[in-house]
Amino acid sequence: MTVTVRDLHPEVRADIEGFAHVRRLTIPFFLITPDSLAYDLTHTHPDAHYRPLVAEEDGEVIGTAQVGIVHDSPEPGQGYINVYVHPERTRRRAGSLLVRAAEEHLAARGATRLFSWVLDEPGNRAFAERHGYRESRSAHFLRLDLANGTLPPLQSLPPDVELRTGADFADDPRPLFELDSETMSDEPSDIVYEFTDYEAWLKETWNHPLISPELTSVAVVDGRPAAFSAARTDGGTWYGTVMTGTARAFRGRGLAKLAKNDSLHRARAAGFTQAFTANDAGNGPMIAINKWFGYEICATEVRYVRELG
Repeated sequence: MTVTVRDLHPEVRADIEGFAHVRRLTIPFFLITPDSLAYDLTHTHPDAHYRPLVAEEDGEVIGTAQVGIVHDSPEPGQGYINVYVHPERTRRRAGSLLVRAAEEHLAARGATRLFSWVLDEPGNRAFAERHGYRESRSAHFLRLDLANGTLPPLQSLPPDVELRTGADFADDPRPLFELDSETMSDEPSDIVYEFTDYEAWLKETWNHPLISPELTSVAVVDGRPAAFSAARTDGGTWYGTVMTGTARAFRGRGLAKLAKNDSLHRARAAGFTQAFTANDAGNGPMIAINKWFGYEICATEVRYVRELG
């Protein structure tokens, strides 16, 4: 059979279901649905030149690639390629064809440095290195059994702190945008991010179909959002936190723990059975917090980098 690479067609249900199926097989601890894929394709910032690709064999999607420019960084010329191939459809050159098409797309849009997350397995590492990528930092996926695990008890709040949900900010989420922007800029990463586009944040984050304002918890100090734990759900029984952080002025008070614990308890009460999150391997404080909650590392990714030109 011949493998071909082409653009993902979000209006074709079989395309987005095939893409989501491959992603769930290869990286099952990352929340994704066909509807969220279609939303990403139509709502990602145009400067990202976002282009999801599929590798197809005999009408079946056997490989996927998420490809784009890191538009929300002050450093120009950075692109990303994340390739995943159906575990039972390897050794058909699907991965190599996806990488080639992705690199051509990004180079044509001025990318000079490419980043790719690779699951920490010998075959995946060797694949990246054969294509000219060098190892950089790593990150962990963590899992918590919400149904059978034991969460830390809810703690009493300091007198100046109250807990709210993301839904309480539905009329004006800008304070959460400002909190997300500040905490994201301090995350350990190869890439420096600057979230300055509120309208883009609304489209890509706040209005995303997986986001759960009701399960997002916000610690408010004297009326100001000081810490938060942003939640996503898959429409089933899986729940994930995609960002937990504290504004610089309020760090050291345990507010992120308060917010995340509140969110986890409410998620379990709502019937969610599995909780997932991810941490950069260099983010010791957040890894320690998640271990305190009972999360265990279920997989590790390594970021690989390639310089073009």
